[in-house]
Amino acid sequence: MFGTFWALLPPVIAIVLALISKEVYSSLFVGVLVGGLFYAEFHPVKAINHIIDDGFVASLADPWNVGILIFLVILGTIVAMMNKAGGSAAFGKWAQSHIKTRVGAQLATILLGVLIFIDDYFNCLTVGSVMRPVASAHKISKQKLAYLIDATAAPVCIIAPISSWAAAVTGFVKDEDGFSLFIQAIPYNYYALFTLVFMIGIVVCKCDLGSMAKYERLAMQAQAANDNDEQREHRGKVIDLVFPIVVLITSCVVGMIYTGGFFKGESFVSAFAECNASKGLVMGSMAALILTLIFYLFRRVISFKDAMECLPEGFKAMVPAILILTLAWTLKAMTDSLGAAGYVKSLLDGNTGYFDNLLPAVIFVISALLAFATGTSWGTFGILIPLVVSVFANKDHTMMVISISACMAGSVRGDHCSPISDTTIMASAGAECVHVEHVSTQLPYAILVAAISAVNYVIAGFIKNWVICLCIGVAMTLLAVYLIRFITGKNDSKLRLEGSAETDRSAQD
Repeated sequence: MFGTFWALLPPVIAIVLALISKEVYSSLFVGVLVGGLFYAEFHPVKAINHIIDDGFVASLADPWNVGILIFLVILGTIVAMMNKAGGSAAFGKWAQSHIKTRVGAQLATILLGVLIFIDDYFNCLTVGSVMRPVASAHKISKQKLAYLIDATAAPVCIIAPISSWAAAVTGFVKDEDGFSLFIQAIPYNYYALFTLVFMIGIVVCKCDLGSMAKYERLAMQAQAANDNDEQREHRGKVIDLVFPIVVLITSCVVGMIYTGGFFKGESFVSAFAECNASKGLVMGSMAALILTLIFYLFRRVISFKDAMECLPEGFKAMVPAILILTLAWTLKAMTDSLGAAGYVKSLLDGNTGYFDNLLPAVIFVISALLAFATGTSWGTFGILIPLVVSVFANKDHTMMVISISACMAGSVRGDHCSPISDTTIMASAGAECVHVEHVSTQLPYAILVAAISAVNYVIAGFIKNWVICLCIGVAMTLLAVYLIRFITGKNDSKLRLEGSAETDRSAQD
């Protein structure tokens, strides 16, 4: 089964089970179990040893993964302290008086997500912490908030030159100016760009697709009934939320460039390209936690004992995300041990040359499927980007740029909506949304934007002009938003008419 289609079956089984059963823990574990059995050729003892030693233990011993888990716990603690100090409640009241509409609240979420472009993990949890009280005040569902957070995490980071994602992509490009290629690929990164256009469109037009519309209606009804239960007094002020967030952002940026050698003479861009994002986030969040504690004690909005109680509270709040991440990392280890990367590389390498103009679209589809199945976009970069560079090196520079952007866009698309993706998991945690509900509600949006992106990569393979292709894609995205608005508006009118008719019949009876 090594290096064949079977290598991709364990994550596919996990994803399908999660979408069907709406239960992610058991689904991921079944995928891990199947991967272990495939690797061990169905010898149970060998499979168990492989799952424990090369799966769970290896994943939790990896310094990068451990750093992410520590960052999650520290961030959960900071959020618990902000809530206990009354900063979140004070910010929610301030937002209610300054952000007057649901559209304004959603646009504010998008804007904050765009501004925090340094790292997707950091983006998801920070935007979630800040905007949850605002979303609650304006009766925005947790599912919609999770989508807005997720859609401004990886899609924004992949088009931001100064980000951990830009550093990762640059590192995968050999014998070329990786940073220059990344900059040139931004106008062709259709999925990221069209996701932003689509997201703003549905927010401004007040339309939702599929089950998202149902959750939005339920949120408005449930929160309207509970509005009077939120009238609690807090000593905290807006500064008690703003200060920790600003310190957290600043500290994490400093921590990341420190690990990249900025204070040893490296330039800011080079420091980001060489940084250890996981270690930098831990250093920054730890510094932010200490400074926040000192700030709260100085302001006397929280006692030292209450602050220490926030440590286990923050840990408990992040337990679901930690469990899912651990299972997802283990599942990835099973997939890697089965040679999935080599299989995909050979599949693409054996077909290049027959359809050069269609290659960007093909790369987009393959990278999207691979990232969706494995839950990792960076792993997909590592497989496909070197192959793309080798195919087009010294031949067609424009096609190399388009194909690299297609690889990045497809990887982000798969990562954006895969239930085993760490970014998707953290978006759910940031919004405090049930993970499977977040995945199922955003999937139709992601599929629609992906279809538009795939069509544009076909066009780009022939036209090779980013201005024309981008204009066509934006027009198609706005048309899709208009059609959703037209269809959902028509359905709403039909429901209102049926409701009026039912009321008339009841009155006659």
